[in-house]
Order: sequence, then structure tokens, then C-alpha cells
Amino acid sequence: MAGAAALAVALAGCAVPEPVKAPEPVAIAPETPGAAPAIDPAAASEEAKALLAQAETDIQRARARRALWQKAWESLVAARASAAARDNAATASHARRASELAQLGLEQLAYPAVK
Repeated sequence: MAGAAALAVALAGCAVPEPVKAPEPVAIAPETPGAAPAIDPAAASEEAKALLAQAETDIQRARARRALWQKAWESLVAARASAAARDNAATASHARRASELAQLGLEQLAYPAVK
């Protein structure tokens, strides 16, 4: 009997516990990459106005230094027309382009003139 008891104790020490069940994965709905958050019309309007004002300032600065490019002026005119039509996206786009081109015109002054 002592052998049976020793065998029972030995086997009890080697008993395999029940395997722990892994938690089931939670299904997460993938985000749609094309869905952008809705833009507040008032915020878009304010941004367009601010960009247009910045473009006006940049164009005046470039004109004063005689560094205004024709494309910068055309972009400003297009931004003004878009603002009159209340097209905030087009106003912002044209105003950004006008500011960028006016800045490039001013940067060009740092280079020597070509003869």
C-alpha cells in the first residue's frame, strides 16, 4: 500500500492543470479611410477669411519690393472671386497658392540678377 500511496502522491504532483482558455478576440469594426470628420462651416469660413487676409498681406509685401509674380496675383484674384462666391475650399486653396508664390518671389530677391 505504501507503494500505491507513493505512486498516488507522485502522480498528483505531476497532474496537468486545465489549460487556460484564451479570451476570445473582440471584433473591432475597421475605420473607413475615406470618411473624414465633418468640417464646421463657420470654422471653414473663418479659415478661408484668414488665409485670404494673409495672401493680401503677402502680395502687398511682394509688390512693395517689386517681387510680385503674375501667377501670385492671378491666384489672389481667383481667391477673391471664390470668396465672393462663398466657396470656402476654393478660397483657401487659391489664397494658400497666392501666399506661397508671393513668398517665393521675395525669396528670389536673394539671388543675383541674370544678365
